[in-house]
Amino acid sequence: MGKLMANLLESISHFVAGKRTKWITLVVWILLTGVLSVALPGVNQKEDNNAANLDSQQPSVQATLLAEQEFPSEAGLPALLVWKRDGGLLDEDYENLQKLTAYFTQNPVEGQKLVVPFDRIPLPALKQQASEDGSAIVLPFFFDKSTDSDQIKAGVAKIQEQAKAEFGSDPFSVKLDEQGQLSARVSGPAGVSLDAVGLFSNADVTLLMATVLLVLVLLLLIYRSPILAIIPLIAVGFAYGVTSPILGKMADLGWITVDSQAISIMTVLLFGAGTDYCLFLISRFRQLLKEEDDKTKALVRAFKDSSGAIAMSGFTVVMALLVLLFAKYGAVHRFAIPFSLSILIMGIASLTLVPALLAIFGRVSFFPQIPRTPEMEAERARENGKTQPKIVKSNKKVGNWIGKIVTKRPWMVVVVTLVLLGAFAMNTFRIEYTVDIMSSFPEESPSREGFAVIAEKFTPGELAPVKLMVDTQGSEVPLKEAFSDLPYLSKVSDITQGKNNSNIHAVDLEFSMNPYSNEAMKHIPDIRSVAVQVLKDAGITSPEDKVWVQGLTSTQYDTEETNARDQQVIIPIVIGLIAILLLVYLRSIIAMIYLILTVVLSYFSALGLGWFVLHDVMGASAIQGLIPLYAFVFLVALGEDYNIFLISSIWKKRKSMPLKEAIREGVSETGGVITSAGLILAGTFAVLATLPIQVLVHFGTICAIGVLLDTFIVRPLLVPAITMLLGKWAFWPGTAEGKAQRVEHSQAK
Repeated sequence: MGKLMANLLESISHFVAGKRTKWITLVVWILLTGVLSVALPGVNQKEDNNAANLDSQQPSVQATLLAEQEFPSEAGLPALLVWKRDGGLLDEDYENLQKLTAYFTQNPVEGQKLVVPFDRIPLPALKQQASEDGSAIVLPFFFDKSTDSDQIKAGVAKIQEQAKAEFGSDPFSVKLDEQGQLSARVSGPAGVSLDAVGLFSNADVTLLMATVLLVLVLLLLIYRSPILAIIPLIAVGFAYGVTSPILGKMADLGWITVDSQAISIMTVLLFGAGTDYCLFLISRFRQLLKEEDDKTKALVRAFKDSSGAIAMSGFTVVMALLVLLFAKYGAVHRFAIPFSLSILIMGIASLTLVPALLAIFGRVSFFPQIPRTPEMEAERARENGKTQPKIVKSNKKVGNWIGKIVTKRPWMVVVVTLVLLGAFAMNTFRIEYTVDIMSSFPEESPSREGFAVIAEKFTPGELAPVKLMVDTQGSEVPLKEAFSDLPYLSKVSDITQGKNNSNIHAVDLEFSMNPYSNEAMKHIPDIRSVAVQVLKDAGITSPEDKVWVQGLTSTQYDTEETNARDQQVIIPIVIGLIAILLLVYLRSIIAMIYLILTVVLSYFSALGLGWFVLHDVMGASAIQGLIPLYAFVFLVALGEDYNIFLISSIWKKRKSMPLKEAIREGVSETGGVITSAGLILAGTFAVLATLPIQVLVHFGTICAIGVLLDTFIVRPLLVPAITMLLGKWAFWPGTAEGKAQRVEHSQAK
C-alpha cells in the first residue's frame, strides 16, 4: 500500500511539473472553476439562516408542535418596538403611537399579521400599558410565522420610516441614555432574527477582505517575494471557486443545509489551512533549489518529500471534520460537509495547482531573493565581476538552538512545558457557558438594547414566557395554584383548554429573571417536575409522558443537553480516528499515543488561556456552549498537522543518522516553515475576533491561541523532547533504523 501511494505521488509530481503538463494542470483548474461557477449556484445564494437546530425528538420541539395544534396563536412572530424617554413619555408620544398603529392597521406591510391597536385604546388606559415609572412602553407588531427574514427586514424598515414621519424625527437613531429624547428599538424574536442575519451578512465581505489582506501581508513579511505571496492565494481562490458551486448545488438539491456562520468559518479555514499546505511544499522547494541546478528536478524532489505529509495532514483534517455528521445539533452538523469538502479540494490544489504554478515561475517565484546553488552563485558573481559570491546567512539559527535544547535537556523541556500548559488548562474549570443567542450580539445591537429596556422597566420574563401543557385525562388538576407561589416565576396565566383536545390544559409562565439566562434555563426541569407531581397527585398514570414545556427557555435547555451529548459522542470518535490514522502513517503505537496526548493537552490549555483573555482581559461573562466542541475539532485536527510534518522529518532522518541528530535536524529544518504556517493560521483565526459577532470573537480567539501554543511550545519543544526521552521506544513496535544506527550499535558492542 505504501509503495503504491509512493508511486502515485511520484507520477503526480512528474505530471504537474512537466514541461507541457504544468500548463495542462493550470488550464484544467481554470476550466473547472469557470464551468462550475457558471453552471452551478454559489453557496452564498443557498444559505438558510433559519434552519432548525433541534430535531423532532427533542421535548421542546414536540411541545411546540402540540402548542401549534392545541393553542394556535393568531399573533405570529413578534417584533417588539420598545419606546423609551427618560423622565417619562409625553402625551404627544402616546398620540403619535396611536397614529402609527392606525396607519399600519389600514396599510399593513408585507407579512404583517397583527398590530396591537393602540389607536382604539383611550389615552388613560394606554398609559397603564407603560412601565411603572411611565418612561417606557412596548408596541408589538406580529408577522406571519412563514415570513422570511428579508420580508421582515423590509417591513421593519417601513415601520421605522413611518415612525420618523409621525414623530418628526428618527427615534431609532437616538441613543437610549440621551436625556429627554425619545428612543426606539426593535427587539423580540423578530428583532433578534434580524440582528443575527444582519451581523452575519455584513461579516462575510469584511471577513474575506481582512483574511486576504492579512495572509498577503504575512507572506510578504515571511518570504519577501510578491510572486510567492500571491501563489498560495491563487490556490485558495481556485479551491474556493470549485468548492462554492459544488456546495451550492448540494444545498439546492436538499442534500445539505448551509448557513452564514458555516460559510464564514469555512472561508477562514480555507485561507489558513490552505496556505499552510502550500508553505510545506514551497519551503522544501526553496531548500532544494540551493542544491539542484534543474528547477524541475528540485520541484519533483520537493513534492516527493512533502506530499506525503501534506496528504496525510489534509486527510486527517477532512476525516475529523466529517465526524461532525454525528452531531445532533443542527449548527454543528451543518459544518461537516462544507468544511471537509473545502479542505479536501484545497489539499488537491496544494498537490496539483501549486506545484504547477511553481514549475511555471521556477526560481522567479522567490524574486527578489532567488535561491541558487553554490555553483550558480559563483557563476553569477563572475558575471558581475566579483571574485566571491555573496554569502547568504543561514536562517536556521533559532531552529538549531531549539534543536540543541530539546536534545541536551529533554527532561527540563518536558517538565517546564507540561507545568506551563497544565497551568493554562486548569483555568478551564472557571469557564462559564451560555446558549443565550443575544449574548453573542454586540451590546449596541437594537434587539439587545431593546431587551435591556424591557428587563429594566418591565418584568424580563414578559419577553419570552414558557407555555406549560399537561394532559389531565379529564381529571381536576390545580395547575395554576401549583405554580403561583414559585419564587422563580413572576406571573402565571389562567388555565386554557386545548382547541382539539379539551383534556390538554395549559398555563403561560413568566420568569422573574432573564428568560434567556442560564438561571432561568435550569428551572425547566423544575417546572416539569412540579407538573409531573401535580398529575401524579391527581391519580394520572405515567405523568412523565403527559407534560410539555414550550418556549425559548425550553429550547435553550434542549440545546444545552444536545451540545453535551454531541461532545460526549464526537470528541472520542475524533480522537480514535486520528489515532488510527497516525498509527497507519507512523506505524508506531507509542508515537501515536504521545502525539494525541500533547495535542489534547494543547487544546485544554488553549481553552483555559482563551478564557483568561476573554473573561479577565476582554470582560466576557460567558462563552457559547458550542465553542468547546468547535475548537476541539479544529485544534486537534489542525494541531496534528504540525506534529505530522515534524515527526515525518525526524522519521526520515532517523534512517540515515542517530536519533539525537535526527531530532536536531528535524526541528531545525521544519522550524521555519511550521512557525510561518502557524502564524498565518493563527492570524486568520484572529481575524474572526475583529467581527462584531461575539461567538466568532470567542471561537477565533481560542483557536488562534491554540495554534500559537502548538506552533511555539508543543511542536518545537514538547514533542521532540518526548521523542528524545523515549529514544528507540518512540518507534515501537517499529525500529525506523537505518545504516547509521546499525553501525552505531555495532561500534558500541
